[in-house]
Amino acid sequence: MSLKLSENEKRNIIGYIEANKPLPDEYRFLLFEDKNEVELVWNEKTNEVTNIVLPFQIIEQVDEPREEQDIRKNQMSLFDTSGRQISGWTNKLVWGDNKLILSSLKNGPLRHEIEKQGGIKLIYIDPPFDVGADFSMDIEIGDETLTKKPNVLEELAYRDTWGKGTDSFIAMIYERLNLMKDLLADNGSIYLHCDWRVVGYIRLIMDEVFGSNQFQREIIWSLSGVSGYKSLVNSFVRGHDSILYYSKNDTPLFNKHYLPYSEAQLKRFSKLDEQGRRYKPITKTKRIYLDESQGVPISDVWSDIASFQTIVNSPEILNYPTQKPEKLIERIIKASSDENDIVCDFFCGSGTTLAVAEKLGRKWIGSDLGKFAIHTSRKRLISVQRQLKAEGKDYRAFEILNLGRYERQHYVGVNPNQREEEKRKQLEAKERDYIELILQAYKAESITGFKTITGKKGPRLVVVGPVNLPVTRRYLEEVIDECIKSQITKVDILAFEFEMGLFPNSLELAKSKGIDILPRKIPREVFDKRAVGKGQVKFHDVAYIEIKPIVKGKTIAIELTDFSVFYNQDADEQAMEALKNGKSKIVIESGQIIKISKDKNGIISREQLTKSWTDWIDYWSVDFDYESKQEIIYEQDDSDNIAEKWTGDYVFENEWQSFRTKQDRSLELVSAPVQVTKSKIKIAVKVVDIFGDDTMKVIEVNV
Repeated sequence: MSLKLSENEKRNIIGYIEANKPLPDEYRFLLFEDKNEVELVWNEKTNEVTNIVLPFQIIEQVDEPREEQDIRKNQMSLFDTSGRQISGWTNKLVWGDNKLILSSLKNGPLRHEIEKQGGIKLIYIDPPFDVGADFSMDIEIGDETLTKKPNVLEELAYRDTWGKGTDSFIAMIYERLNLMKDLLADNGSIYLHCDWRVVGYIRLIMDEVFGSNQFQREIIWSLSGVSGYKSLVNSFVRGHDSILYYSKNDTPLFNKHYLPYSEAQLKRFSKLDEQGRRYKPITKTKRIYLDESQGVPISDVWSDIASFQTIVNSPEILNYPTQKPEKLIERIIKASSDENDIVCDFFCGSGTTLAVAEKLGRKWIGSDLGKFAIHTSRKRLISVQRQLKAEGKDYRAFEILNLGRYERQHYVGVNPNQREEEKRKQLEAKERDYIELILQAYKAESITGFKTITGKKGPRLVVVGPVNLPVTRRYLEEVIDECIKSQITKVDILAFEFEMGLFPNSLELAKSKGIDILPRKIPREVFDKRAVGKGQVKFHDVAYIEIKPIVKGKTIAIELTDFSVFYNQDADEQAMEALKNGKSKIVIESGQIIKISKDKNGIISREQLTKSWTDWIDYWSVDFDYESKQEIIYEQDDSDNIAEKWTGDYVFENEWQSFRTKQDRSLELVSAPVQVTKSKIKIAVKVVDIFGDDTMKVIEVNV
């Protein structure tokens, strides 16, 4: 490339560089010929896209919505289906960071299976885009409502993505859109749902990623009905969301749809021909016949789909942030996919896209960072399976997956633009500060000389899990290996989050090697210096389950007899002091939900809302033949060879379940009986609490 710079321009550029000053934009355009004519620039913009590949691990598989009798499953590989499923694909619900999920889909072995199924034809995403949003959830406890705060991992991710302003949101969505574009089939489409806050930025980003020629439409979804507070603003009242529709190439799959004619439109077909057929004249020689017309083509302004602002009593409302009506998603899926196509939503929330895709006979992949979102979607999708089964229609199995073998460096917030040595120093300093904070709150002393062990409390050693990812099986195996090497027998593992399905197998593995491991959850209050200083931070144990097998001849049922949790939330002195006279607050104290009220005289009263251990249970399920299906992961080498590998764990096959819904808060505590053929079987029971955290117990039963 030849630069046509004057001597004066060259001297100015050298002067800026020697003075360590940024070049003005005019020089950027002079120096680089391949610039965009219009470009959105933000802080730390980079064209680098994550290419890490992590294996997908199956945590749970749901083949049937519920078994009332014994129907044993055949062994299946990762992609097989059974029973009444359409063969060749199992739908996938993935918990984790969607950047790593997208990268692993794009570059990993699952890409081959996706392409065998025709590729991804449609992606719909509705990312949270409110920089000041509160990502808490409201949970019903009897007649009261408890506000569930996001866990620390979710909060850190939200803060990094939305809490640092528009730059961080744009950087987040830009990299993910690049990954999504690569995953789309050649005739695939993407719909991105947004509102007035970011639609201008998103349009420019999507132009840059997909190309302005691939912009198809900006769909205006009219939010009929105006809430009271909006009508008070001294401006035009906001009344719509935008859905940006782009295609990967020039010929996207598109199915044109029509709305029925209104009475006024029908009146235009007022002419009759000699056969008595009604028609509407277009020109002197051209006419449209009513019996040949499909209706009014749907435009890019959608005013016929009501928002949840006006359908407050709809049974599909789950009170989940950003939830959208099924009719809205149905229109998009019908327009840009056919039956048996793969539809994806990588910010799936409560699972609306996945539920509608299942009802419409599409395959699907969904993901979310929030464990509560994954649990909400699981219940919703099982309900869809039950509905389809009752109607005699086909439905597909689905599985819940983790990203296995999380790599720590992908999560710690280190400035990527620094030199390697500076990044290493910053990483080490951040980790030291974090570990010291947790050990201080746990009242443990710091020790050195170990790889994973960082502290000591009485006779037990202490491991502090990573600040911004779950403790995984791989991490736990490293702890066990170090304990064996150093002849350590008692260890507490502190973490904000543990990988789904991690227990009880991993604890049993440690126990078999003479190591007593106690997993404990780090509370969010650990970041409150006042609470740490006063010794008010309470670390709670992982929940535990009690079950009783009911054996009658060759049948067995399971009774859930006890479930204990040890949560704390807002139950400190500061929360009580902040409560105003005449107000009340719901707190969690040592696993009990309590309503704290302060009367007009400032006198505090306490009412315990949890009357029974069952109040904590949102969902439970049974695998009547645990360890019958090995958990297999698929790994791909540099030559694209795919190898199967057993993780040493087993897939929980969900054969029976009972759970609460918004419409039905009841819960069965005894499963349906199942006939067994073995004299000794292992049965696994999984319980998910009202916060979306799962606990599992495995027992061996002689029949």
